[in-house]
Amino acid sequence: MQVKNKIAIITGASSGIGLATAKLLAEKGVKLALVARSKDKLESLSKELLYSLAIPTDMTKEAEVKKMVRRVTRYFGRIDILINSAGQGYDAPIEKINPKTFRQLFRLDIVGPLVAMQQVIPQMRRQNEGAIVNISSGTALMHLPNMSAYSSLKLALAQISLTAREELKKDNIVVGVVYPYITLTDFEKNTIKDFGEIVQPEENGGPFHPPDTAEYVAEKVLEAIESGEPEIFCHDWMKKLA
Repeated sequence: MQVKNKIAIITGASSGIGLATAKLLAEKGVKLALVARSKDKLESLSKELLYSLAIPTDMTKEAEVKKMVRRVTRYFGRIDILINSAGQGYDAPIEKINPKTFRQLFRLDIVGPLVAMQQVIPQMRRQNEGAIVNISSGTALMHLPNMSAYSSLKLALAQISLTAREELKKDNIVVGVVYPYITLTDFEKNTIKDFGEIVQPEENGGPFHPPDTAEYVAEKVLEAIESGEPEIFCHDWMKKLA
Protein backbone atom coordinates (compact mmCIF):
# COMPACT_ATOMS: atom_id res chain seq x y z
CA MET A 1 0.00 0.00 0.00
CA GLN A 2 1.17 3.51 -0.80
CA VAL A 3 0.79 5.47 2.43
CA LYS A 4 0.60 9.09 1.29
CA ASN A 5 -2.77 10.69 2.18
CA LYS A 6 -3.94 7.52 3.93
CA ILE A 7 -5.68 7.55 7.32
CA ALA A 8 -3.95 5.57 10.06
CA ILE A 9 -4.73 4.70 13.67
CA ILE A 10 -1.64 4.17 15.82
CA THR A 11 -2.14 2.80 19.32
CA GLY A 12 0.62 3.36 21.85
CA ALA A 13 1.45 6.56 19.99
CA SER A 14 2.66 8.52 23.02
CA SER A 15 6.00 6.74 23.38
CA GLY A 16 8.46 4.21 22.03
CA ILE A 17 7.81 2.42 18.76
CA GLY A 18 4.34 3.94 18.42
CA LEU A 19 5.69 7.47 18.76
CA ALA A 20 8.50 6.87 16.28
CA THR A 21 6.04 5.31 13.82
CA ALA A 22 3.67 8.27 14.14
CA LYS A 23 6.45 10.71 13.33
CA LEU A 24 7.65 8.65 10.37
CA LEU A 25 4.20 8.24 8.85
CA ALA A 26 3.49 11.94 9.31
CA GLU A 27 6.62 12.66 7.27
CA LYS A 28 5.22 10.36 4.57
CA GLY A 29 1.97 12.31 4.35
CA VAL A 30 -0.24 10.05 6.45
CA LYS A 31 -3.12 11.55 8.44
CA LEU A 32 -3.01 10.14 11.95
CA ALA A 33 -5.27 9.18 14.82
CA LEU A 34 -2.94 9.14 17.83
CA VAL A 35 -4.13 6.72 20.51
CA ALA A 36 -2.79 6.11 24.03
CA ARG A 37 -3.80 6.69 27.64
CA SER A 38 -1.69 9.83 28.11
CA LYS A 39 -3.83 12.81 27.09
CA ASP A 40 -1.11 15.44 27.62
CA LYS A 41 1.52 13.57 25.61
CA LEU A 42 -0.89 12.92 22.75
CA GLU A 43 -2.08 16.51 22.55
CA SER A 44 1.51 17.76 22.56
CA LEU A 45 2.40 15.33 19.78
CA SER A 46 -0.68 16.27 17.78
CA LYS A 47 0.50 19.89 17.74
CA GLU A 48 3.75 18.73 16.13
CA LEU A 49 2.23 16.49 13.48
CA LEU A 50 0.18 17.90 10.63
CA TYR A 51 -3.28 16.38 10.12
CA SER A 52 -3.29 14.40 13.36
CA LEU A 53 -5.97 13.86 15.99
CA ALA A 54 -5.25 12.93 19.63
CA ILE A 55 -7.70 10.40 21.07
CA PRO A 56 -6.91 9.37 24.66
CA THR A 57 -8.00 5.75 24.99
CA ASP A 58 -7.50 2.92 27.46
CA MET A 59 -6.95 -0.10 25.22
CA THR A 60 -7.92 -2.48 28.04
CA LYS A 61 -11.49 -1.16 27.91
CA GLU A 62 -13.54 -2.50 25.02
CA ALA A 63 -16.06 0.35 25.07
CA GLU A 64 -13.29 2.96 24.81
CA VAL A 65 -11.69 1.15 21.86
CA LYS A 66 -15.01 1.06 20.01
CA LYS A 67 -15.65 4.73 20.77
CA MET A 68 -12.17 5.61 19.51
CA VAL A 69 -12.73 3.92 16.14
CA ARG A 70 -16.12 5.62 15.73
CA ARG A 71 -14.53 9.00 16.45
CA VAL A 72 -11.77 8.42 13.89
CA THR A 73 -14.36 7.47 11.29
CA ARG A 74 -16.43 10.58 11.94
CA TYR A 75 -13.40 12.87 11.86
CA PHE A 76 -11.52 11.49 8.85
CA GLY A 77 -14.31 9.69 6.97
CA ARG A 78 -12.39 6.44 6.57
CA ILE A 79 -9.65 4.25 8.06
CA ASP A 80 -6.98 2.78 5.82
CA ILE A 81 -4.35 1.57 8.29
CA LEU A 82 -4.41 0.20 11.84
CA ILE A 83 -1.15 -0.19 13.77
CA ASN A 84 -1.47 -1.92 17.12
CA SER A 85 1.63 -0.86 19.06
CA ALA A 86 0.23 -0.40 22.57
CA GLY A 87 1.45 -2.99 25.02
CA GLN A 88 3.28 -3.68 28.25
CA GLY A 89 5.77 -6.29 29.40
CA TYR A 90 5.56 -8.66 32.34
CA ASP A 91 8.59 -10.52 33.75
CA ALA A 92 8.08 -13.45 36.11
CA PRO A 93 8.92 -17.16 36.30
CA ILE A 94 6.02 -19.55 35.72
CA GLU A 95 5.44 -20.28 39.42
CA LYS A 96 5.39 -16.55 40.27
CA ILE A 97 3.03 -15.31 37.53
CA ASN A 98 0.16 -13.43 39.13
CA PRO A 99 -3.07 -14.46 37.35
CA LYS A 100 -4.63 -11.04 38.02
CA THR A 101 -1.67 -9.24 36.42
CA PHE A 102 -1.63 -11.70 33.54
CA ARG A 103 -5.33 -11.14 32.83
CA GLN A 104 -4.78 -7.37 32.83
CA LEU A 105 -1.93 -7.69 30.34
CA PHE A 106 -4.04 -10.08 28.27
CA ARG A 107 -6.65 -7.34 27.93
CA LEU A 108 -4.02 -4.82 26.83
CA ASP A 109 -1.75 -6.97 24.64
CA ILE A 110 -4.37 -9.23 23.04
CA VAL A 111 -7.99 -8.17 23.55
CA GLY A 112 -7.38 -4.47 22.84
CA PRO A 113 -5.75 -5.11 19.45
CA LEU A 114 -8.40 -7.71 18.63
CA VAL A 115 -11.29 -5.32 19.35
CA ALA A 116 -9.60 -2.58 17.31
CA MET A 117 -9.25 -5.00 14.40
CA GLN A 118 -12.87 -6.05 14.67
CA GLN A 119 -13.99 -2.42 14.56
CA VAL A 120 -11.97 -1.39 11.49
CA ILE A 121 -12.43 -4.54 9.38
CA PRO A 122 -16.03 -3.82 8.22
CA GLN A 123 -15.03 -0.35 7.07
CA MET A 124 -11.92 -1.62 5.28
CA ARG A 125 -14.04 -4.29 3.61
CA ARG A 126 -16.43 -1.63 2.28
CA GLN A 127 -13.43 0.31 0.97
CA ASN A 128 -12.01 -2.89 -0.57
CA GLU A 129 -8.64 -1.97 0.91
CA GLY A 130 -6.91 -1.89 4.26
CA ALA A 131 -3.71 -2.67 6.11
CA ILE A 132 -3.38 -3.90 9.69
CA VAL A 133 0.03 -4.20 11.34
CA ASN A 134 0.40 -5.69 14.79
CA ILE A 135 3.62 -5.27 16.77
CA SER A 136 4.67 -8.59 18.26
CA SER A 137 8.10 -9.21 19.81
CA GLY A 138 11.27 -11.15 19.17
CA THR A 139 10.58 -12.86 22.50
CA ALA A 140 7.67 -14.62 20.79
CA LEU A 141 10.33 -16.54 18.84
CA MET A 142 12.42 -17.46 21.89
CA HIS A 143 12.18 -19.40 25.14
CA LEU A 144 13.63 -16.95 27.66
CA PRO A 145 13.35 -17.71 31.38
CA ASN A 146 11.00 -15.40 33.26
CA MET A 147 9.41 -14.10 30.05
CA SER A 148 6.76 -16.73 29.34
CA ALA A 149 3.84 -14.44 30.18
CA TYR A 150 4.85 -11.67 27.81
CA SER A 151 6.20 -13.89 25.04
CA SER A 152 3.06 -16.04 25.06
CA LEU A 153 0.88 -12.94 24.62
CA LYS A 154 3.00 -11.70 21.74
CA LEU A 155 2.98 -15.13 20.11
CA ALA A 156 -0.80 -15.21 20.42
CA LEU A 157 -1.02 -11.78 18.78
CA ALA A 158 1.11 -13.01 15.90
CA GLN A 159 -1.10 -16.07 15.42
CA ILE A 160 -4.27 -13.97 15.49
CA SER A 161 -2.71 -11.66 12.92
CA LEU A 162 -1.60 -14.37 10.51
CA THR A 163 -4.94 -16.16 10.74
CA ALA A 164 -6.75 -12.86 10.11
CA ARG A 165 -4.52 -12.40 7.06
CA GLU A 166 -5.88 -15.63 5.57
CA GLU A 167 -9.48 -14.79 6.44
CA LEU A 168 -9.34 -11.26 5.03
CA LYS A 169 -7.26 -11.63 1.88
CA LYS A 170 -10.44 -12.01 -0.18
CA ASP A 171 -11.42 -8.53 1.02
CA ASN A 172 -8.09 -6.98 0.01
CA ILE A 173 -7.24 -6.36 3.69
CA VAL A 174 -3.60 -7.15 4.37
CA VAL A 175 -2.58 -8.14 7.90
CA GLY A 176 1.05 -8.32 8.96
CA VAL A 177 3.24 -8.77 12.03
CA VAL A 178 6.44 -6.97 13.00
CA TYR A 179 8.90 -8.66 15.37
CA PRO A 180 11.12 -6.07 17.09
CA TYR A 181 14.31 -6.97 18.91
CA ILE A 182 15.39 -5.14 22.10
CA THR A 183 14.56 -1.50 21.43
CA LEU A 184 15.84 1.68 23.07
CA THR A 185 12.58 2.87 24.64
CA ASP A 186 11.04 3.09 28.12
CA PHE A 187 9.48 -0.34 27.60
CA GLU A 188 11.73 -2.11 30.12
CA LYS A 189 11.23 0.69 32.63
CA ASN A 190 7.46 0.22 32.38
CA THR A 191 7.59 -3.59 32.44
CA ILE A 192 5.91 -5.21 35.45
CA LYS A 193 8.46 -7.32 37.32
CA ASP A 194 7.58 -10.06 39.77
CA PHE A 195 11.04 -11.60 39.82
CA GLY A 196 14.70 -10.46 39.55
CA GLU A 197 16.68 -9.96 36.39
CA ILE A 198 15.81 -11.29 32.97
CA VAL A 199 18.24 -13.77 31.43
CA GLN A 200 19.76 -12.20 28.33
CA PRO A 201 19.68 -14.02 24.96
CA GLU A 202 23.40 -14.87 25.01
CA GLU A 203 22.83 -16.87 28.19
CA ASN A 204 20.34 -19.08 26.37
CA GLY A 205 22.60 -20.24 23.61
CA GLY A 206 21.85 -17.37 21.25
CA PRO A 207 23.88 -14.33 20.19
CA PHE A 208 23.45 -10.99 21.87
CA HIS A 209 22.99 -8.05 19.51
CA PRO A 210 22.99 -4.32 20.25
CA PRO A 211 19.51 -2.87 20.80
CA ASP A 212 17.72 -1.02 18.03
CA THR A 213 16.36 2.49 18.02
CA ALA A 214 12.62 3.04 17.93
CA GLU A 215 13.15 4.86 14.63
CA TYR A 216 14.67 1.73 13.11
CA VAL A 217 11.66 -0.35 14.14
CA ALA A 218 9.33 2.32 12.75
CA GLU A 219 10.99 1.84 9.36
CA LYS A 220 10.13 -1.85 9.63
CA VAL A 221 6.51 -0.99 10.41
CA LEU A 222 6.41 1.18 7.29
CA GLU A 223 7.96 -1.70 5.35
CA ALA A 224 5.18 -3.99 6.56
CA ILE A 225 2.52 -1.57 5.31
CA GLU A 226 4.13 -0.86 1.96
CA SER A 227 5.23 -4.42 1.15
CA GLY A 228 2.22 -6.28 2.46
CA GLU A 229 4.47 -9.07 3.71
CA PRO A 230 2.99 -11.32 6.40
CA GLU A 231 5.97 -11.12 8.77
CA ILE A 232 8.69 -8.51 9.11
CA PHE A 233 11.67 -9.45 11.27
CA CYS A 234 13.83 -6.58 12.45
CA HIS A 235 16.92 -8.68 11.70
CA ASP A 236 17.56 -11.58 9.35
CA TRP A 237 18.98 -13.74 12.15
CA MET A 238 15.55 -13.67 13.81
CA LYS A 239 14.06 -15.62 10.89
CA LYS A 240 16.01 -18.68 12.01
CA LEU A 241 14.26 -18.57 15.37
CA ALA A 242 10.89 -18.61 13.62
